[in-house]
Amino acid sequence: MIEIAANNPNLKSWVEVPENSDFPIQNLPFGIFKEGGAKRAGVAIGDKVLDLAVVQSQGLFDGLGLPEGIFDKEVLNDFLKLGKATGRVVRNRISELLQDGNDELQSHYALGSILLDQSKVKMCLPVQIGDYTDFYSSEQHAYNVGCMFRDPDNALMPNWKHIPVGYHGRASSIIESGVPIHRPKGQQKPNDDEPPVFGPCKLLDFELETAFITCGGNDLGDSITTAEAEDYIFGMVLFNDWSARDIQKWEYVPLGPFLAKNFASCISPWIVTLDALEPFRIAGPKQEPEVLPYLKFEGNKHFDIDLEVAIQPEDSEEKVVGNSNFKYMYWNMAQQLAHHTVNGCNIKTGDLYGSGTISGPDSSQFGSMLEISWKGTKPVKMPDGSERKFIQDDDTVIMRGHAKQNGIRIGFGEVSTKVLPAK
Repeated sequence: MIEIAANNPNLKSWVEVPENSDFPIQNLPFGIFKEGGAKRAGVAIGDKVLDLAVVQSQGLFDGLGLPEGIFDKEVLNDFLKLGKATGRVVRNRISELLQDGNDELQSHYALGSILLDQSKVKMCLPVQIGDYTDFYSSEQHAYNVGCMFRDPDNALMPNWKHIPVGYHGRASSIIESGVPIHRPKGQQKPNDDEPPVFGPCKLLDFELETAFITCGGNDLGDSITTAEAEDYIFGMVLFNDWSARDIQKWEYVPLGPFLAKNFASCISPWIVTLDALEPFRIAGPKQEPEVLPYLKFEGNKHFDIDLEVAIQPEDSEEKVVGNSNFKYMYWNMAQQLAHHTVNGCNIKTGDLYGSGTISGPDSSQFGSMLEISWKGTKPVKMPDGSERKFIQDDDTVIMRGHAKQNGIRIGFGEVSTKVLPAK
């Protein structure tokens, strides 16, 4: 495990951090916020946002080699382009400034102008996403879907344990938490012996995922090895890959998801650095059959991150309908990126890579309503007395995630999306 100064579990901050906060001093995730005027970069600490543009303007990042105004941007892409090593240096410096006994921030600027309440700012998309790829890397999810639509003996497709399966999605419709979406419309074929029909999706579903965001990239024609891959991964977010199951069923043969996926995908606003997650590395599952040489890796590449998804009907309390964990991934992020580039595909700063739905082995750990309700045959009772097979109009879907050990909790906040009726 890499020793990173900002990860020291003994660190305490002079900023008050509520108990069980997702954002202790050991986290320090990066994001873009708006408070009054222009968007700019910040770091979360407790229930506050540290304004990095102000920190830099006061000379507190001098000597780190940062371009002037790097945090006065509407997205973090230029900062991420400086590389993971620079990100680590900056995070370590922020940690110093926030540690108990350090009064540099207070002595340089009025505290109220440099630390803002998270509740009083608007969080925005943290990066300009140029390209987006979604993988399909949870074995239990792939098995469940295969059982539903084929049979248990042929649940996994022949290629599934040989390659990290994925598809290229639509970056333009990725939105941040809090932005509502409208129920999508499209063609469906509810009856095999009748022509298709057009209308609002009837089987709207979420997919409980994480996603990683890249910093830097490779040239066209070059590839990235599993040993190099994490040098290109800045951090992770929570990811809700909305899915219109009835539209998907009709359209996915032969080229996979299209309108069933491209209407909206949602991410949490804070990028939790891979550095902050370093203490939560664990070994992954044994991969059989043995993978090809370019997919082999050394060390622990999986992470122990608890995940949950809840449904909140209009004017009612929420209900947690699924709990999962990122450790249930079969293919890890290093393998995903190595496979993505092995053919010479070039990646760029700000690209986003979804994990695919993350389901655990128990039915309480499934990551989509398709699985939770088992294709609608097992409705879920809600606190208001209603039932859910899939997501209804005016429902809000909320996803949360955190890693925790030895009293240190590294969280992602949440990604929350309300579904409005079709236009």
